Amino acid sequence: MRSDGPLSVGRIDYANAWPLFHYATDDVLAPHGAHIVSRIPAQLNRALMNGELAMSAVSSFAYAYHADQYLLLPDLSVSSEGTVYSILLFSKKPLDEVRNGRIALTNTSATSVNLLKILMSCYLEGNPSYETMEPDLDLMLEHADAALLIGDTAIHASWLDKGLQVFDLGEMWHRFTGLGMTYAVVAVRKDAAAAHHDVIASVHRAMIDSKHKSLSDLSPLVTQACKQLGGTPDYWDHYFRTLKYDFGQRKQEGLRLYFCYAAQLGLLEREPEIAFFA
Repeated sequence: MRSDGPLSVGRIDYANAWPLFHYATDDVLAPHGAHIVSRIPAQLNRALMNGELAMSAVSSFAYAYHADQYLLLPDLSVSSEGTVYSILLFSKKPLDEVRNGRIALTNTSATSVNLLKILMSCYLEGNPSYETMEPDLDLMLEHADAALLIGDTAIHASWLDKGLQVFDLGEMWHRFTGLGMTYAVVAVRKDAAAAHHDVIASVHRAMIDSKHKSLSDLSPLVTQACKQLGGTPDYWDHYFRTLKYDFGQRKQEGLRLYFCYAAQLGLLEREPEIAFFA
């Protein structure tokens, strides 16, 4: 983490995080002493941990794994209260067969991979074998009965008619628990929070403002998504309206339950506390 220049703020390079950053741009953040670094979740997770970033949108599991070193920015997340559309299991077989079969996992995020493991073990009472791979659906399905994809890659794959069964992990989690699922949070390193409190507070305000402005008028995001990723305006409007970007008590409850299951399965050493930047 640099102390002689602008603080680096990690932005998830997927459409699902756009509302948090669409108006919190380099031009907005530069006067406050910060700048944006855009990467996929797995890369951001590593960069925040090694101090390359002062703060970042990261997968919820990455926060849990290093919760003793991080704080969360209040009222910011990427969540759903059911269907999420961009965390999908593509299967050649029914779930009842896949639960004890072979599943290929994307190498781009930890939260979704461990959510799938929780669902397979605790919800479906299965014990599949797993292989982590690059997110290439055809290649993954050459090696496995089913493949987990996330983000824009999952969305694009869902538009193709490959004769596969497609299962939405957000919908499965909601059916299993009755709660929503939080896939990403915005974490700040504790050392950065102590050294650069005012800068981080300014970035937090900019992200809150971006969230509110984005959700009050989705048309700029919809237009950008159609141009950059394809699809129809109706699809993207529905997509952004389905996702939730707050992090109130109900979403915290769902995330704590996820952490509880992860600890029970040995995916986490212990259940982390959810602690906020203030």
